[in-house]
Amino acid sequence: MLEKLVLYMQYPFVRYALIVGILIALCSSLLGVTLVLKRFSFIGDGLSHVAFGAIAIAAVVNLTNEMLLVLPITVVSAILLLRTGQNTKIKGDAAIAMISVGALAFGYLIMNIFSTSSNLSGDVCTTLFGSTSILTLNEKEVWLCAVLSILVVIFFILFYNKIFAVTFDENFATATGTKANVYNLLIAIIIAVIIVLAMNLVGSLLISALVIFPALSAMRLFKSFKSVTICSAVLSVICAFLGIVISILAGTPVGSTIVAVDVAAFAVCYIAGRISGGIGK
Repeated sequence: MLEKLVLYMQYPFVRYALIVGILIALCSSLLGVTLVLKRFSFIGDGLSHVAFGAIAIAAVVNLTNEMLLVLPITVVSAILLLRTGQNTKIKGDAAIAMISVGALAFGYLIMNIFSTSSNLSGDVCTTLFGSTSILTLNEKEVWLCAVLSILVVIFFILFYNKIFAVTFDENFATATGTKANVYNLLIAIIIAVIIVLAMNLVGSLLISALVIFPALSAMRLFKSFKSVTICSAVLSVICAFLGIVISILAGTPVGSTIVAVDVAAFAVCYIAGRISGGIGK
């Protein structure tokens, strides 16, 4: 098996898949802790369904570069989702459910009405659960993912203290002069970018797993925000790497395999946390 892996690593498409997968997993885990603590975990799920609708539109109009349409629509939806979630009449979870279900239904409807493919069910399944497109990335797409991932990491490092304040006590952060609404908006936009990047990796229905599982796993072991964030990033990168490698060697779907490894890691962390009682720092 090791010889087989070494052989596969000689191919550029395998190296590209590993690089992109690890970068997406890293970015997802960094902001995943904040989303989980703010009880906004399913924002990834909601935005992924919006991205599905945007992809359906791009397919209908035969747009060569889907990201030109998908990214702006997803970012705008993230902003609307944040604003709607702050409405006292429509809570955050209701806003996410409303937007995600509507976008999913709309996307599938237009794909049926204006179908340009002879294998509609296959296209839908591929978009929802991921595909082998992660193994057909070109160098330009890898560089784009790398640049966007670096920007996300830089944003998180530079504004770590602000993100920490907004995560735990938004009212206090506002009272001390922190523009909480601005940082919430930036977080929502960055999550939208990550969602669009992750579509090819795990599909729209499984994206939330990249955000939720590493954060929850780390919380079983550590208590402080900094420790949880670091542990979440490490776990996410390891799970993405193992998931892609197992998928290549065993011929299983990439997205589902990564999520399965994330679930297994959560089970291990849960058991370890129960035995040790959690680490204080």
